[in-house]
Amino acid sequence: MKKRIGLGLGCVLLAALLLGGCAGRRSDPEAEEASSRYVSAMDTIMNLTAYGSHREEALEAAQAEILRLDALLSTGVQESEISQLNRLESLTLSEDSRILVERALSLYEETEGAFDITVYPLMQLWGFPTQEYHLPSQQELDAVLRYVGADRLDYDAASGTLTLDAGQSVDLGGIGKGYTSQRVMELFREAGVTSGMVSLGGNVQCLGTKPDGSAWRIGIQDPQGTDGEISAVLEVADQAVITSGGYERYFTDPDTGEEYCHILNPKTGWPVKGELTSVTIVSPDGTLADGLSTSLYIMGLEQAQNFWRSHSEQFQTILIDAQGRLYVSEGLADAVETEKDMEIIKK
Repeated sequence: MKKRIGLGLGCVLLAALLLGGCAGRRSDPEAEEASSRYVSAMDTIMNLTAYGSHREEALEAAQAEILRLDALLSTGVQESEISQLNRLESLTLSEDSRILVERALSLYEETEGAFDITVYPLMQLWGFPTQEYHLPSQQELDAVLRYVGADRLDYDAASGTLTLDAGQSVDLGGIGKGYTSQRVMELFREAGVTSGMVSLGGNVQCLGTKPDGSAWRIGIQDPQGTDGEISAVLEVADQAVITSGGYERYFTDPDTGEEYCHILNPKTGWPVKGELTSVTIVSPDGTLADGLSTSLYIMGLEQAQNFWRSHSEQFQTILIDAQGRLYVSEGLADAVETEKDMEIIKK
C-alpha cells in the first residue's frame, strides 16, 4: 500500500520538523503573525513558534520554563534535583519531578519494564552521557545490571520522597522532553495563543491547527536516508509527534565497524538491534508519547503492534522496519502520505 507525498506544493520542511502550510488564509491578519525563537537546552536545539497577538509573551514564558526544567531535571547539571537525588539516594521531590517519577513508574508497569528510568548506570557504562564510548564486556554488563529495575525504587506518593536502592541512579530524560513540550503548549494556551508548535530534536508538539485552519504537516525522517530524507508526511492537529530510533545517537566500534545505538534494553544491557529502525508516537499527551516511543522501539515489531492494540485509545503509532516498510495504526491511515510500502495495523 502506498500513498504519494505531495512534494510539488513547495510546503515541505524535512527531518521531523514542522512542514509549513499553503492553504488559504483567514481574514484576521494579526492571527497570521508568527514569532519564533531557538533555545539551547536538554542537549538539543529547540525551535518554538507562536502565532497571534500574544506570541511574544508566550515565547518568553516558554523559554523560561524550558530553562527551568532543564536545570531541574538534567543529569548533566550537577546541582539539578535529579543529580542531587543520585548523590544522596533519597530526596523529597518538587512537583515536576514527582509528576515525572509517577508517570515513569506507571510506564514501567504498563510496558513490563521496557521503560525504565534506572537504566542510567548502563548508559554511563556505555559512555553515552559523556560521549566517551566504551564497549563493555558481558561481565561488566552483568555487574551493572544488578542496579537496574524501577521496581526496586521506593516512592512515597504522600510525601513525594523517592529512595533509590543501593547503587541505583535515575535519569528522567526518557520522558523529560515530552513533558517539556507539553508544558510549552500549556503556557501557550494560558497566554492566549491558539496556534503554535515546538520542536525539540525528534519531538514535535503542535497547538491547535495552523492559523489558516489546516493541519500541521510533520516529516518523519527516513532512518536509512541521507541529507534529511523523509519516509512519510503526517498531518496532525493538537498532537505531540515523537520519534525514537537507533540512528539518532550511536557509536561505531573502530575494530569491527559494528554500530551501537543509545537505546538500551534494560533487561540485557545491550543496545537494541532488531527489526525496527524508527518508532513514532502520536498523542495529545507529550509525556506519554516520549516514553512510548522508546518503549515500543525496545519491544520490537510484533509486541509494539500488540501494545498499541491494547492501548489504542491513548495513542497512534508509525513503526518503520529494517526494510523501510511502514506499519501505521489505523487511526492514522488517512493522515499519512508516503511513497514507501505501508501496512495498516488494525485492532
